[in-house]
Amino acid sequence: MDLDALIPNYPDVTQVAIPFFIIAIIVELYLIKRFRDERKAGFETRDTLTSLLMGTGNVVAGLLLGFIAFGVLMWAWQFAVYDFGFSWWAVLLCFILDDLRYYWYHRIAHRSRWVWAEHVNHHSSQHYNLTTALRQSWTGTFTGMFILRIPLVLIGFHPVMIAFVGGLNLVYQFWIHTEAIGKMWKPIEAVFNTPSHHRVHHATNPRYLDANYAGTLIIWDRMFGTFVPELDEDMPRYGLVRNIGTFNPIKVAFHEWWAMFADAARPGLTLKERFFYLVMPPGWSHDGSRDDTTKIKADYVRRHPDQAGMPGLPPAPGDAPADTASGLRSPAE
Repeated sequence: MDLDALIPNYPDVTQVAIPFFIIAIIVELYLIKRFRDERKAGFETRDTLTSLLMGTGNVVAGLLLGFIAFGVLMWAWQFAVYDFGFSWWAVLLCFILDDLRYYWYHRIAHRSRWVWAEHVNHHSSQHYNLTTALRQSWTGTFTGMFILRIPLVLIGFHPVMIAFVGGLNLVYQFWIHTEAIGKMWKPIEAVFNTPSHHRVHHATNPRYLDANYAGTLIIWDRMFGTFVPELDEDMPRYGLVRNIGTFNPIKVAFHEWWAMFADAARPGLTLKERFFYLVMPPGWSHDGSRDDTTKIKADYVRRHPDQAGMPGLPPAPGDAPADTASGLRSPAE
């Protein structure tokens, strides 16, 4: 029997969704122009063009380098202990488990500078609209984080199915990059990632740093203590803690790699310190001269003691620890 004939010919869902992306961007642009709220970021022509170019570069990188990750997963398939097949329930189960995998990848991407270097470009826009969703990495393959999918292969999900559900997850995340949709029906907000939840993730407000890593299901953030709700009294401000101030897609794509290796190559550092510049959270420095998210949050609480222990913020010094989020965006160096 030809085993390849049993593998479904799944469509490339991201390509299928392109017409939807275009229509949705046009509709969003109309709504923002029609019901302009000066408190919201809206569109900016150069920023939008940069996002589109970053998306194009991501597609090209996938065409040139995608075989590496897929090849590793196909190699791992020979060691699978089970074969879930391709039934609808297997696809659903694979989607849920891969969404959990995405949560941990995303959390690592904000807590380790090595992975942040490829993910930072997605947060580099100071605007928040559907084109921001297209601002994707060109260098994801080099971080090696595709190995997080190997356990899915080993327990019995075929790499073709994993690629398919990954595409579905990516398409889902497109529509949550908007300010045109407010908070939704509470049961939806409780289970799924929504524009409100993801605006928090892209925000630089101290309370919103290190929160809401979800891809599709916000339940992971609720389970692992990284959920922070969007507050009307603290509207999200987007971008990086230290914005890069450029629309050049080359600089957007590679600026953190350059900065990271430059830090690691500084004279006078120990081998351990050089290694830490590569793997510790963004904002880490060997002499404590820079601010990471922990320090940013603590400084905010010192300036606003009434906010101590609120969602996303630490308790006041000496107080009992509060149940606050402990892990989203780290500042770019």
